[in-house]
Amino acid sequence: MEPDLHELLRSLRVWDPDVTELPPFEPDEAPEEPLTLFVRWFAEVVAAGQTEPHTVALATTDEDGLPDVRTVMLHGADANGWSFASHATSRKGRQLGARPYAALGFYWPAQGRQIRLRGPVTVASAAQSQADLHARSTGALAAALVGHQSDVLPSYEELERASDAAWDRARREPDAQAPTWTLYRLRPEEVEFFQGDARRRHVRLTYRRVDDDWIKELLWP
Repeated sequence: MEPDLHELLRSLRVWDPDVTELPPFEPDEAPEEPLTLFVRWFAEVVAAGQTEPHTVALATTDEDGLPDVRTVMLHGADANGWSFASHATSRKGRQLGARPYAALGFYWPAQGRQIRLRGPVTVASAAQSQADLHARSTGALAAALVGHQSDVLPSYEELERASDAAWDRARREPDAQAPTWTLYRLRPEEVEFFQGDARRRHVRLTYRRVDDDWIKELLWP
């Protein structure tokens, strides 16, 4: 018997207290810029046991302005922006090449928290992109060496052959170059911090960049 989607949906609970603890959040005590708060929340959710908190939804638009979204890994966050990486020839890379503006969305159910960012995206230098790749695992390098990301794959066997060859090369040449591998940085113009509340009095604090300053505002949930 096929599962009933609607029955499954009705059976689920949001923020089950057995696995979720909703911490208090006082927006009046928030720092004057969002990076400090992001690092603080990230450390807290890691301590709370959130699995893979460094994964983030990346939204882009194509040449026709149509949206696209996928999950990527956060590579860092500093004064230059929030960093992620991909092949410049991938679908997301081509979209960012045509429209260098994107949004990121973190969701951390262990604490009922979300963080949303949007802003222009810039490309790091080739040297920085390769350094980013080589700071990662052998598997990450092997995957980058396979290439062809987002291209049509004729058969899974072809992927197996290419992957085996890439793994062999990555082990032999840990400094092997993947020329299309690109480090991207999103410099946010707006950052929203969402703290869930059991009584649905969710706290939404947004930072908006105005020149070199940030304006903080509360939003209705």
